[in-house]
Amino acid sequence: MGSSRMRQVLFYILLQRPFAWAEPDPQSGVVGFGLAWVILAVAFAWLFVRMILIRNAWTPEDRQTGLKYVGSLVGALIVGPLLSIQRIPVFGYGTMVLTGFLTGLGMSRVRARRIGLDPELMTDMSFWLLISGVGGGRLAYLGQYWREIYRHCTTVPQYLLATVNLTEGGLVLIGALVGGMLGFLIYCRARKLSALMLVDVVMPGVFVGIGFGRIGCLLNGCCFGDACNLPWAIQFPQGSVPWTDLVIRKLLPEDAAWTMPLHPTQIYSSIDGFMLGTILWNLFPLRTRNGQLLAAACMMYATTRFSIEFLRNDEPGRFGTRFTISQWYSMGIFLIGLSLLLWLWKRGAAATVRLAPSETAPLG
Repeated sequence: MGSSRMRQVLFYILLQRPFAWAEPDPQSGVVGFGLAWVILAVAFAWLFVRMILIRNAWTPEDRQTGLKYVGSLVGALIVGPLLSIQRIPVFGYGTMVLTGFLTGLGMSRVRARRIGLDPELMTDMSFWLLISGVGGGRLAYLGQYWREIYRHCTTVPQYLLATVNLTEGGLVLIGALVGGMLGFLIYCRARKLSALMLVDVVMPGVFVGIGFGRIGCLLNGCCFGDACNLPWAIQFPQGSVPWTDLVIRKLLPEDAAWTMPLHPTQIYSSIDGFMLGTILWNLFPLRTRNGQLLAAACMMYATTRFSIEFLRNDEPGRFGTRFTISQWYSMGIFLIGLSLLLWLWKRGAAATVRLAPSETAPLG
């Protein structure tokens, strides 16, 4: 049985001491790293991806990117010590969401290149997905938890801040998927691309991104599970998101140092995301109709999410049933996937295997 001490803040970026290394914060004990080290780490990560994974010839854009890292490093050394702000927190939730976003983007670019599609289309599209996905996820969260979010707000600025405050999570995954899909469709129509072809390209990366995002949920403490006595159960400390929620609901005494052992549903969901991403990646060459990966993803994710919800303890049942709002969403998503699969079987276009260099697929 494990205990999670939470890592809502992974580390601090120290601005005034660019080359400081692993300096602990006196109050929280969270370590801080100088801005110069952070820039160097990002630069080396980019260089690794560029030289080891991509291995294409160097382009003028690559040289410009390298110069930007050098300029950022020089700027950190000159400007950092002059700033009045000493440190910037790097939150675990946001870091894992960003990691998932970049990983999914990289996978989509690889797949796009393999079928003859310009990988830069994936980069352009990713920002549409990011904005619309975060917006959809936040709206869904506000709709579910508006009483808790706004309970201490009395002024307009407080309401606005509470609405956009994502520092400790605050996204509903199904809402993010719906919002991201709307942004995706708008992008495809604007660029005159086949939506059903393109969604098959990006879908594996979406679920690998979800896998990383759920690790962020574990670091933040949200999306926690119900009580259990399994060997891999986890506990959260006093003051954490699960502890506070359970105390408010009078399921835990106020003097408890830890929560009771809980299902690590964040880990279950993370494994689920990585598995679905892997399955969809390997199904891509086997599909016979554009859009089949989307249909399969809807049905598989709806099934796994519906099942995992039974092990969670952060949402009440809705509409007079024991089913949570996410389970109701899941039932709808499953029916959408099944309907799409039947429609594709009768009327769908043949799967895109390889685009000609100048070909632009029609709107699907």
